[in-house]
Amino acid sequence: MSDIKRVVLAYSGGLDTSVILKWLQVTYNCEVVTFTADLGQGEELAPARAKAELLGIKPEHIYIDDLREEFVRDFVFPMMRANARYEGDYLLGTSIARPLISKRLIEIARETGADAVAHGATGKGNDQVRFELSAYALDPGIKVIAPWREWDLTSRTALIAWAEKHQVPVPKDKRGESPFSTDANLLHTSSEGKVLEDPWAEVPDYVFSRTVNPEDAPDQAEYITIDFAHGDGVAINGEPMSPATLLTTLNDYGRKHGIGRLDLVENRFVGMKSRGMYETPGGTIYAIAHRGIESITLDRGAAHLKDELMPKYAELIYNGFWFAPEREMLQAAIDHSQAKVNGTVRLKLYKGQAYVVGRKSPDSLYSERHVTFEDDAGAYDQKDAAGFIKLNALRLRLLAQRDR
Repeated sequence: MSDIKRVVLAYSGGLDTSVILKWLQVTYNCEVVTFTADLGQGEELAPARAKAELLGIKPEHIYIDDLREEFVRDFVFPMMRANARYEGDYLLGTSIARPLISKRLIEIARETGADAVAHGATGKGNDQVRFELSAYALDPGIKVIAPWREWDLTSRTALIAWAEKHQVPVPKDKRGESPFSTDANLLHTSSEGKVLEDPWAEVPDYVFSRTVNPEDAPDQAEYITIDFAHGDGVAINGEPMSPATLLTTLNDYGRKHGIGRLDLVENRFVGMKSRGMYETPGGTIYAIAHRGIESITLDRGAAHLKDELMPKYAELIYNGFWFAPEREMLQAAIDHSQAKVNGTVRLKLYKGQAYVVGRKSPDSLYSERHVTFEDDAGAYDQKDAAGFIKLNALRLRLLAQRDR
């Protein structure tokens, strides 16, 4: 890669990516463009700009973009239409952010005439795969630099020593071993490593940052409503909201009531198992509400087919194939199913849980007249069930007669 003259780096402003920034300058003797995405991680991003300038980055080559609305509208909501959960539990908060970051990296590379993009994902995790599969899907000729797979800085001590040698500022709180690593955005916060590596040990309470302990949550339940239009949330308690505002508001409810904690041992795409702690307060409430509105608006066949497709769809996102044709094919089917997913869900929030306690829709398929235990005025002839049962039992009876 000796021909690399300019690189766009996914830059957080933290120690690791600051070392990477300087390492790129030293190793490749290239110009670096930094890109910092505001995905609602709740951190002040101005220090990232100051840090980049301190390390010699031109002001016009420092990109700090507010992507919160695009993130929720074009990535989180389409995923939520599928009710996607990896291995039945994980709401894919980290996974779904990576294709958006990669998309913007490629856009900036084109805008600035860069030869390559770079990221700070390690060689053991899933993120390296997600970043790079997305980058290659969007620009097949792009070069990708992954320093953690190239350099010999194999420990925190070595990283800090290299930083000090090359005048990269090292915050005092980074000189000791971090008890765990975190990733955050508007959908979730994930924590992995160190104190969390023993799957038998309970997650210490200090790891949680976005939810109160459910035991300390209010003793009084709170009720809210979420309005849906074509499968997407559009209002809370009757107040219209943009996608990012809606998720932010739900995060506040989830934090207050301790909703959305998940202790998970998952199967990484690269082959190993890892233990992580996830907090997805607003996303958990939203996911429960979405299934609630689908329960009265989706036909049984469509609903069951969606449930069959969901594990494959979730796995594609987890493994980094957001821009793959098979994910887009599944998305088209899922989006088609949402045409009549309109209405309102009422939820009860209480000590770590969100319960659907009511749902209504102008497109409801629920017929009280057909299902009532009272007189249905001829809506359903119960005698029809006899033939239905006999036809479905025919093969079972023939099997039993043969095998008796």
